[in-house]
Amino acid sequence: MREMGSVEQRKIAVGDGLHLHAVEAGEGPLVLMLHGFPGLAYSWRHQMRPLADAGFRAVAIDSLGYGESDRPLDPAAYASDRMQSYLLAVLDFYDADQAVVIGQDFGAQYAWNLAVRAPDRVRALVATIPYDYDLAGRALLGGAERLPPGAPVQPDMASPDHRPTARYGEMAKAHFVHFHYFQTVGPADRELGEALADYLRRSFHALSAAGDLWAWKALPSEGTGYLDALPPAPPLPWPWLSEAEFAQFVARYDHADPARRMIGGLNSYRTADANWEIGRAWADADVTTPTLMLYGAADPSFAFFPDWEERLRRRVPGLADIVVIDGAGHLVQQEKPEAFNAAVLAFLATVR
Repeated sequence: MREMGSVEQRKIAVGDGLHLHAVEAGEGPLVLMLHGFPGLAYSWRHQMRPLADAGFRAVAIDSLGYGESDRPLDPAAYASDRMQSYLLAVLDFYDADQAVVIGQDFGAQYAWNLAVRAPDRVRALVATIPYDYDLAGRALLGGAERLPPGAPVQPDMASPDHRPTARYGEMAKAHFVHFHYFQTVGPADRELGEALADYLRRSFHALSAAGDLWAWKALPSEGTGYLDALPPAPPLPWPWLSEAEFAQFVARYDHADPARRMIGGLNSYRTADANWEIGRAWADADVTTPTLMLYGAADPSFAFFPDWEERLRRRVPGLADIVVIDGAGHLVQQEKPEAFNAAVLAFLATVR
């Protein structure tokens, strides 16, 4: 079984009476790794030892609502300002004035936000999703609305003009959209929580280079659940995921309360409107932190934002490079760890 090797485990108090679970290896400048949905600190198992061997203190957390971290039910606990305070508390725990922050999926959203809103604390940034194109982003267009008042809502992934849930609702008129389905507390919590292993298997495969995330576009919103929209996955093992590794994800997502099994991811979707409003204050902020954009060539999520690169180059003056990894999808650090690690270590050598 490919594991993280020798790591230390921590429970870190981050405020609001909450604790995050962290794993760490090595000594040196802090590298903080932030996962997405579905993910865990375990998603960074292939990065821990290479970073430690390169002279860094590698730290990966279970984000709020996941794994061995606390799992509050209230979506307000997951809003971007609260998430930022938790991450700064992690840096403070390690006595780190600054850290390199690596983010994937929702973790990339948190990493970009930290670089913009607390730039003195972020030495360098590695992200797998473009800046300001996340669920609560404005597509790098800034804070000014582009449409006249009263203009119809556009079915866009990111926009300065309308709240995210309005846009997701517009998308859902044409076909099933999980962003929209996840907004209502209850249905998705029950569906995914009661089919934990099946959901994780299907989701991992759909997000990978070999999967079909976009199958949901063929289904109507009415009467459709997310498991209806995710194609069945082939049996394990896969080239990048063993049966033993998959069992680790299932065990660490499990919880005695089924409503909390997927709460970290679901509540991250449910903060979209709140985060869009919070983000208004930084909508025109550029990213000056040294940044590596690193993503899988077959990442299915990039179909949401085909025009991202020109905008990113304009709005991220700290951009050092854009690296595309062939044969990888959305779970790039797991699917192609050697290529991912090589790109990260080469970048860190330039900013250390």
